[in-house]
Amino acid sequence: MAKRKEDTPPPGAPAWMATFSDLMNLLLCFFVMLFAMSTLEESKLQEMVAAMNNSISIFEKGATAIGEGILISNGVSQLNELDQFINSTGKTADSKTDGDNMEEYDQSSEAMEQYLQEEKLKENEELAERIEEALNENNIGDEVELSFTSQFVQLTMNGALLFDSGRAELKEKAEQMLDKIGVILERYGTGIIEIEGHTDNVPMSSSRYASNEELSSARALSVFYYLRDTTFLDPVNLKHSGMGERAPIADNTTEEGRSRNRRVEIRIFNPSQGQ
Repeated sequence: MAKRKEDTPPPGAPAWMATFSDLMNLLLCFFVMLFAMSTLEESKLQEMVAAMNNSISIFEKGATAIGEGILISNGVSQLNELDQFINSTGKTADSKTDGDNMEEYDQSSEAMEQYLQEEKLKENEELAERIEEALNENNIGDEVELSFTSQFVQLTMNGALLFDSGRAELKEKAEQMLDKIGVILERYGTGIIEIEGHTDNVPMSSSRYASNEELSSARALSVFYYLRDTTFLDPVNLKHSGMGERAPIADNTTEEGRSRNRRVEIRIFNPSQGQ
């Protein structure tokens, strides 16, 4: 009967020694890295800490501590305090940077808002130039006053051109002018269009309208009805209101000023801005 060969250990070092050697190599690399960090140039270290602070916001106080070597250069004995140090530093940094971040956020928001307002103003200026050209082409540029803000482009028509004194029915000449304005609104008024009636401060003496509020509302409504019925404008986008004597643009103590205050304004809001 053949004899079984006795088990003999494999040649070479035991397996546990290979594992132990790997562990020693890792520890050596770790301590070399610690030593290398402790001998970094201060400027390089500050740049690194600043970068970490910007990204995770926990090393604001730690930058000073690491720069002075409290954690690193004094040896490994202090590493067991690292967790406590980071936690306390993070809280301190957060308490300080929350206000700073809020201030930066407010400044950024203000800058963004200012930029948007400037862009809106630029857009409406260009829109006003196109509308002014169209008004002149239709020979009504002298009868319509044009202005603009960052929110809208405004067409202002004198009330005497549109209505008889104390009345809200459109004159025939007013209808001819509104026909031309309607074509312009169809071309450029793709957003909200607001029609607003205004009067002077002379009390109403008509039996038909009890106050300037009612008269201004009736006049705005007359323009609204005419544009709704004679154009392809979407009625959903048309608004109308009466402001009475509450928003004067001139001195009501003079006849010229009262004449300017009796008016109808059509505001064209840019569709990209809304209202």
